[in-house]
Amino acid sequence: MNSQRKEIISYFKQMDRSFFMDANKDLAPFDQALPIGFEQTISQPSLVLEMTLALDLQPKQKVLELGTGSGFQTALLAAFSGTVYTIERIEELQKRAKERLEQLDFQNIHYRLGDGSEGWEEHAPFDRIMVTAAASEVPRELLEQLNEGGKMVIPVGNSFSQELRLIEKDSDGRTHTTLLNEVLFVPLKGKYER
Repeated sequence: MNSQRKEIISYFKQMDRSFFMDANKDLAPFDQALPIGFEQTISQPSLVLEMTLALDLQPKQKVLELGTGSGFQTALLAAFSGTVYTIERIEELQKRAKERLEQLDFQNIHYRLGDGSEGWEEHAPFDRIMVTAAASEVPRELLEQLNEGGKMVIPVGNSFSQELRLIEKDSDGRTHTTLLNEVLFVPLKGKYER
């Protein structure tokens, strides 16, 4: 196990998930997805860790996150990469997440309110892309905004069946997909809504 991977696991184990929740704080230690309002959830911890490790984060990388949500995943990305660009479509969730992340003194996070399904073109390309909502298909815009040598983790499917995929782009711009797990995420809203 490389040292970065060990550091991520160690950091993750000491994270206080309840800090990122407004209700049901007593359920924070359990490995399950929990509601955070607006028909959104905070993912189960084991899945957050699995997705983060699959990205193979490096200290100077530029990361795009679709779905800021509670800010729990954002904090983990920001702790182990250079810069995080995170997009959330629900204003109240974005506001709360930003307040929490600023309390934790993260200086390397850029926030955007809106439809994340088309990425954040003006800051592309990204070395890593984390998608925390399920798309009906892999958005073409995200593939285009993924740097050569980059990795993207994204759930793809419908309301009943989704695959968590790791998509890697090689130096020739070709993509290679690995199936990581069967998952169930809230839908990605916008252009690629199923």
